[in-house]
Amino acid sequence: MAEDTSTPEAGDGAAAEAMPPIIVNAQYTKDLSFEAPTAPAIYGAMQQSAPDVQISVNVDFSEFENEIFEVVLKVDARCTVGEEVAFLLELEYAGLFTLNVDDEVKGAALLIECPRLLFPFARNILADVSRDGGFPPLMLGPVDFAQLYHAELEKQGAEAADAAS
Repeated sequence: MAEDTSTPEAGDGAAAEAMPPIIVNAQYTKDLSFEAPTAPAIYGAMQQSAPDVQISVNVDFSEFENEIFEVVLKVDARCTVGEEVAFLLELEYAGLFTLNVDDEVKGAALLIECPRLLFPFARNILADVSRDGGFPPLMLGPVDFAQLYHAELEKQGAEAADAAS
């Protein structure tokens, strides 16, 4: 049986279809900040009261080059014990992604799939930095980026409807 080793011609759509929909070109820490403003006194307070951790997650993107996008996963964590701030942790973890998808699904790819690929690495950085700062590792649970995306679409739709009326 002969093996076909021909390559698609430049005008053939088979080459474009063979490309994966998302290519991760690079991942990197864009910004990282950790502060423990009340250390070392806060360690004693943590023995008396449980810490309260508030976390916010945001995703942003911009076009870097033709069909290459920078997606930035932003995570802010604020840990308090009573009225005292134990630590503040801010991370911007980014990736460069080449997208080979139709325009109508590009937003979903950028705001759901790309951050989903970045999240495990960002979660690891947050755990390591909080642990290295003298606190228990900050272990984030899964984030439903699809739910966040759809909630933002609904919010924008409601704002547009309010503006129209």
